[in-house]
Amino acid sequence: MHGFLQKYYKALIKGGIIAIGLAIMLSGAGLFIISPAYVSTPVYISINILSVVFCWLVLTFLIQKFPIYKILVVLGLLVAVVVVERYMYIPFNPVTFPLLILFWLGVAYLILPEFFKKYKIAILSVYGANLSYFFIYRVSPDYIENHHQNFLNFLLIPIPVLAALWVYEQWRWLRTLKSDKAKAELMVLKNQIDPHFFFNTLNNLYGLTVEKSELAPTMILKLSDIMRYTIYDGKAEYVPLENEVAYLEDYIELHKIRYQKKVEITLQKDIQHAQKIAPLLLVVPLENAFKHGVESIAKHAFIALEISTTSTSLFFQISNNFESKIKKPEGIGLMNLKKRLALIYPNQHQIEITKTTDTYTLSLEIRSYELSNHR
Repeated sequence: MHGFLQKYYKALIKGGIIAIGLAIMLSGAGLFIISPAYVSTPVYISINILSVVFCWLVLTFLIQKFPIYKILVVLGLLVAVVVVERYMYIPFNPVTFPLLILFWLGVAYLILPEFFKKYKIAILSVYGANLSYFFIYRVSPDYIENHHQNFLNFLLIPIPVLAALWVYEQWRWLRTLKSDKAKAELMVLKNQIDPHFFFNTLNNLYGLTVEKSELAPTMILKLSDIMRYTIYDGKAEYVPLENEVAYLEDYIELHKIRYQKKVEITLQKDIQHAQKIAPLLLVVPLENAFKHGVESIAKHAFIALEISTTSTSLFFQISNNFESKIKKPEGIGLMNLKKRLALIYPNQHQIEITKTTDTYTLSLEIRSYELSNHR
């Protein structure tokens, strides 16, 4: 309690002064928070005291969060509404309603300033139309008879519109938040993939340089091309599918240089549409085929790749043999591939893994208008 008072005592003092001054002003004008019919009863006195205390606490909260001069301006509009309604003996008078609109605009600007600034044209248009309709209706013959009910209706008309705007703003905020989160996760996943790939590639290059192989310069050029693609194109959201396939071909050639044993590698392509794809997706299963397949087999190792497209789909399949006696868990590369696919192509892809005693096959289908529209 002591900590609360220490933190809010200034706001409590200011709020109390304003609440008491407001009560005195309303009382002097013959206005009461509770109906004057109960003025002589103890219940009325108690309720009024509680009402003042409630106003005091609300004002304390507002003063703690907002500049006091803005609060006084908004409250001044409310007092003006009450006084005008009290002393202008005109049913459905033409002053109260505009003042009420200014009051609620002031409340909106005070509590949600960014929302108000962003949608001020829409908010002012709604209230402007409402005010215009009010003055048009006011000159109609039946406005006096129904003015109390219609007055309330006029006040409520903008609320659904403003509520819809606020809900839309929250929806956009959540959508942006999810998008930013997905992009952050993708960057983490890419950062996990790239070092893993270069670690293996540099190991290959190290082996050739130790052996002083004549193939080392060619391998360095291939590695340079691969690094250029990874560093520059790898940052893009989408890249031409042809570039991704060329990257795979460079990757294959680089590994062919490394291995002394015969490895049968085939790549069948049927790319008939100018499409784009998220970069560095297809290299992951190829990398695993070398790491968990070719490197574990003494001879007769093979890798077979197939890539084909339709106007809206991409089909990719890779098969390799492996040493069945060696049991290896699913690597980080494949886990990252599945996560990236889920983030980039949610509900638009299908990945299937089939294992036999000595053959591993990964099939991937991406069904998405993104493939044909990102040109």
